[in-house]
Amino acid sequence: MSGTPSAIPLDLLLALLLASVRVVSFLVLAPPFANRAVNARVKAMLAFAVALPMAEGLRGQVPAAEPAALLGAVAQQVLVGGVLGALCALVFAAVQSAGDLIDLFGGFQLASAYDPLMQAQTAIFGKLYTATTSALLVFTGGHLLVLQGMLRTFDVLPLDAGMDWSTVASVFTAGIGTLMLSALQIAAPLIAVLFVADVGLGLLSRVAPALNVFAMSFPLKILITLTLGGFAYAVLPGVVTDLAGELRETLVRLAAAGGGG
Repeated sequence: MSGTPSAIPLDLLLALLLASVRVVSFLVLAPPFANRAVNARVKAMLAFAVALPMAEGLRGQVPAAEPAALLGAVAQQVLVGGVLGALCALVFAAVQSAGDLIDLFGGFQLASAYDPLMQAQTAIFGKLYTATTSALLVFTGGHLLVLQGMLRTFDVLPLDAGMDWSTVASVFTAGIGTLMLSALQIAAPLIAVLFVADVGLGLLSRVAPALNVFAMSFPLKILITLTLGGFAYAVLPGVVTDLAGELRETLVRLAAAGGGG
């Protein structure tokens, strides 16, 4: 006699649905998954796979099976996942910002072009740093740390809890300052050399006014940037690893602090 398949409990399905919504909303914004090279179908399948082992422990946090309650819960998970993903993008934007600073001071900003994968206007070093960050996140296992931090938010921020938006605002305000500081720390050595080159060219224009220093400055700064750019580029593996580990803990702290809203 063939056995009849048992029905899946409704609360388990709802827990899986809401957890998947939070995760997919996170993946849409969080690097390296936010890249357009990872299409929407892959993100949806990955979100389902990540949320599946969590669903059993979340069964007691689902709302009543009513349209209004379910729509409110789905919207809440979209917001929570989006906030966490935006924080992740903000943290790793420091690396791209460092590349943009090098482009700006090195004269490469004039060669900016639209990047269809990142959906942004970037120059050479900004695009190089962004692509390298995504590759390093995958090769060093940093993407697993990011996903681990995301999964741990379910322990401190249940499905039936909202976020304290004042806490979110303060975290993002502090994150913007940290972003600029990290970008300067990565690009500072090369920017300092370029600044010295500008000072030297300015003094040269005073000593030899007949020289066309303005015409000389662009190729000279580009040569310096290409020659010394490897020094800033060489620190990226350590920076990406540190950012991934720090982000894992930051996601949990944000979820825990914002769970009272």
